[in-house]
Amino acid sequence: MTPGEHAPDPRGARSPAEFLARLQALKDWSGLTYRELSARAEARGDVLPRSTVANMLSHATLPREELLTAFVRACGTGPAALEEWRTVRRELEGRRGYGDASDPGEAAPEAPDPDPHPVPEERHPDPEGPGPAHEQLPAPEEPPAPEEPPASGEPPASEQPPASEQLPASGEPPVWPGAPADEPRNPGPGARFRIRRLLVPAVAVAALVFAGVSVVAFLRDGHTGHPPRTPTAPAAGDVRIRVVGTDFCLGERRGTRSGQVYQVPCAAAGVPLYALAEAGDGRWRIASDHPDYGAGCSGLPSGGRVPGAPYEDSECGDPTRIEEFSLEPHGTPVRGYRIVPAGSAPPGGCVTVVGDRAAAWSRLAQAPCAPDAAGQLFDFDRRD
Repeated sequence: MTPGEHAPDPRGARSPAEFLARLQALKDWSGLTYRELSARAEARGDVLPRSTVANMLSHATLPREELLTAFVRACGTGPAALEEWRTVRRELEGRRGYGDASDPGEAAPEAPDPDPHPVPEERHPDPEGPGPAHEQLPAPEEPPAPEEPPASGEPPASEQPPASEQLPASGEPPVWPGAPADEPRNPGPGARFRIRRLLVPAVAVAALVFAGVSVVAFLRDGHTGHPPRTPTAPAAGDVRIRVVGTDFCLGERRGTRSGQVYQVPCAAAGVPLYALAEAGDGRWRIASDHPDYGAGCSGLPSGGRVPGAPYEDSECGDPTRIEEFSLEPHGTPVRGYRIVPAGSAPPGGCVTVVGDRAAAWSRLAQAPCAPDAAGQLFDFDRRD
């Protein structure tokens, strides 16, 4: 949440379904995952299991008052706002025909009033991560154009011999400093050898500069100098998800509850363990098995509607998250596979390594699919 911005107001809800929609908006406003909500409730002395919250938000029935209280408090509202949520719940519960949309005596529910202060979801920065989930992603830097070596073998202007050693425009050789006036003007093979001796190191320096610029451009494109390897195609079963061209694999930071996924050294990866499961129509689920939190699914919160939405692990089955992906091959021959959210709004998004792609613990988030797929290619090594 951002200071000065208002939480969703429950008072416009005219049916249980609208009330639950506003509870979902309250969770989005808080920017907290199910794990974080459960932890905050526990710190206050409330009981708020993660699975209970997911079930509450996926049904169009009013929650129990004690569950509502724990949830609203965990989202970060004050006592006055909590009492408004309780009051609206009691009013809805006391109405005749509560929960029966087919009752002809009750008017059709109106659409919920739009929040006068719309707030992007997922505002809290991950406690261990580098920034908020809604921050705009920087555009990939364009590598500098490599310095071309001289086509004719002549050294660059900065490496040319001094004016006293250059031939005049007339084509006649110069009179070398210190030579007698009656010495022949042709410098002979010794002078030509000195000129060649200047040209050779100049060309060598130009070649080194060209090679250095090429290496920098290669690294800025997201490569780390690893030799190309044939990527492993997606297949159902246990996998280790590797960032193509690096020694990084996907994982979480153990000891945190956010579920944020990072790129971590493959030798240290393993929390959680991942597996691929077919979801039909060419789509896949990426299942996670966390030693502390159990089974879950990788996904994007809030339907992927928020630019820069974090790629995170959480409980499976949350209807507000995107948990199915297309794993699309990229390049000819195939260099790797993009993880493309299925049904993401706006379309054209890819799971992307954000920030310094050469650094461990750079987080993953949704970003526009780039033509060069920098930071967006993965392969799926079989895990024994």
